[in-house]
Amino acid sequence: MRDQGIEGASRAKKRFTTKSDPAHVRAPDLVNRNFTAARPDALWVADFTYCSTWSGIVYMAFIIDVCSRRLVGWKAARSMTPALVVDALSMAAWTRRNTSLDGLICHTDAGSQGGFNRSSQHRLVGPTVGAR
Repeated sequence: MRDQGIEGASRAKKRFTTKSDPAHVRAPDLVNRNFTAARPDALWVADFTYCSTWSGIVYMAFIIDVCSRRLVGWKAARSMTPALVVDALSMAAWTRRNTSLDGLICHTDAGSQGGFNRSSQHRLVGPTVGAR
C-alpha cells in the first residue's frame, strides 16, 4: 500500500501533544542525554500522551524514576492543560515525601503545551517542588 501511495481509512483525528515554540530559549540538557541513575530519586523523566476511549480522548502525564523504573507520579484528564503536568509532578513529590529530593533532576522533552513552557528541566529541592 505504501508503494502505491494508498492509506487505510481512519476516522481518527491527528493529535499532537508537543508543540515546540521556536522562539523559546531551550533549557540546557542537565543529563546530557544520559538516562541512567545510580540511586532512586536522582533523575526523573516526564512526558505526556493521550488515549482514545469510547467516551473521548484522555490525556495522561507521568513521571518515572530512572533508577527504579517506578512510576512515581501520574495524572489523567479530559483536557491538555499545564495543570496536568504540574499535578503529575506534585504527585511524584508527594509519593516521595519522606525522602530527601535535594539534587533531583526532572527531565522532560523541550516541547510545551498551554502555558507550561518555562523550562524543560527542573531541580527539586527539599520537601517543596520548585523550578530553577
